[in-house]
Amino acid sequence: MTLTDWIIDLALLLIVFRQLREERLTARTVLLPLGIVGWVAYSYLHSIPTAGNDAVLVGLFTGIGVTFGLLGGLLTRVRTLDGSVRVKATAGAAALWVLSMGFRLGFAVWSSHTSGETQLAHFSAAHHITSGQAWVAALVLMALSEVVVRLGTIVLRGRLLTGRENRTGVTAAAPHPRAYV
Repeated sequence: MTLTDWIIDLALLLIVFRQLREERLTARTVLLPLGIVGWVAYSYLHSIPTAGNDAVLVGLFTGIGVTFGLLGGLLTRVRTLDGSVRVKATAGAAALWVLSMGFRLGFAVWSSHTSGETQLAHFSAAHHITSGQAWVAALVLMALSEVVVRLGTIVLRGRLLTGRENRTGVTAAAPHPRAYV
């Protein structure tokens, strides 16, 4: 792993940890993580191999990313306050993100060492995974789908909440400050 890889992983972790503190849902809240994973996809995703079981591997990891993103988005608290949507990642949402980031980071470190590289080559051959690019595509699409689905879920929940308030003319009562502890 390069220094850039470490910086990207740490930046994505810091974004979620920053969201443990409630913040307004803004374009920056959405565009910053999308920009990071978009840049990662542009830098590392050169093709999506489909030979052998490559597409199955990519589909499986992408599905895991979608599932983690949906759960993370549903576990994030979304409310309105003073006319703006506020979001706060719960411990569960942060734990899912750390788990998935930790898996990808651990996999990258493990596979860059001789023993991991050898075991991965044996596993790939035994399961008809034809190239290292299949693993790269699977991991990048897992991260990309997780971020996109998580953010999409949060934005949708915020729009539903504000739409409901606009229809009823009632603003959701702000919960007691201890409700976020």
